[in-house]
Formats: sequence, structure tokens, C-alpha cells
Amino acid sequence: MMALLARDVVAAKPGATVIADVKASQVLFDEIARIGGTPLMWKTGHSLIKSKMAETGAPLAGEMSGHIFFADRYYGYDDALYAAVRLISYIGHLSKSLAELRDELPNVINTPELRFPCDESRKFPVVQEVKARLAATGAKVDDCDGVRVLTDDGWWLLRASNTQDVLVARCESQSEEGLERLKQALIAQLDASGIEPPNF
Repeated sequence: MMALLARDVVAAKPGATVIADVKASQVLFDEIARIGGTPLMWKTGHSLIKSKMAETGAPLAGEMSGHIFFADRYYGYDDALYAAVRLISYIGHLSKSLAELRDELPNVINTPELRFPCDESRKFPVVQEVKARLAATGAKVDDCDGVRVLTDDGWWLLRASNTQDVLVARCESQSEEGLERLKQALIAQLDASGIEPPNF
């Protein structure tokens, strides 16, 4: 949905910044760039997203949780009914169905958001340990909110929850084999920090 809404917003505001949280699909960031927008990956969290929108002047932002924030012809906060109206309005001006528009986007395979226990005193240090090990290997890492690791297979994410004593992970790939390799890379990092990996 965010990819389609971004098409509508960026068509009216070329180059506009569109924000999505670190758990969002790479398909979204790639689509925003493809249509001439400026993708911005940011920290997960309602207030964090709203603050970043205000700071950057972004007209659109969204989280994997389903919160979609409009500052384009709206007030800059998440409103499900308004997002639905904007999506219906956008599709209503096209000759394609929602399913056809979805089929235009690349297919990827991903895990759900995986949340697993980690002591409050360890959750942030674990992420820092993983980040340090990845830095030593020269891995491609975005560390705006935890570590999001980009590989030829896709990406995997490990971050500490801001509200619970849990770690959060997610993986996304173009193939089942790639997804399995990403899972194994994540598991290896958790093992190295003495953390029981999630049940994928």
C-alpha cells in the first residue's frame, strides 16, 4: 500500500521524501527511488516517525505495523480512514485494479516480525555486539535502528524493542534458499552473543 500511495504523492511532488521504518520491505524503498522520490529509512515508533516527518517535511510515511502518516493535504499523523480514502482515490483514477498494481511490484519472501525474549540489560548491548562483529567483516549495515544487513540474498534485521524486554528480527529475500541463508546468518550472530534464536 505504501508503494502505491508513494506513487500518488511523488507524482504531485517530485523528489519528495517518503519515510518508512527499518522493518519495511526493500521493495518499498526501491519503488520510492524508482518513481523519483527520496526514500528514507527511519526508526520504528509512532512518535519517532512523526518527528522525522516534521523535521524533513516528508509528505508521507509508514510503518510495517500498518500506520500510514500523511502530511500531504492532511495533518501529518496516522489516520486509517484517510489512508483508505487516498488509496481508493488513487486507484479510482487508474485503469488497473489493486491486484494488478500489486502484481507490478517484485515478489519477495519474508519472515514476519519475530519478537523473542532478551533481558532488558542485554537487549541493546547484544545489538551493539552484532554491529561490531559485522563492522569487522565489512558487511553492508544500516544502523539507524539496530542493524539492518544487506546481502546479495536480501536483508536481515536485528533491533532492540523500545518498549519490551525483547529483540526484534526480520529477514527478506528473493528466494527460499536466500531466506534460509539470511536466517542462518542471523542465528550465527545471536549464537555468538549467547542469545537463543527465534523459532522461524
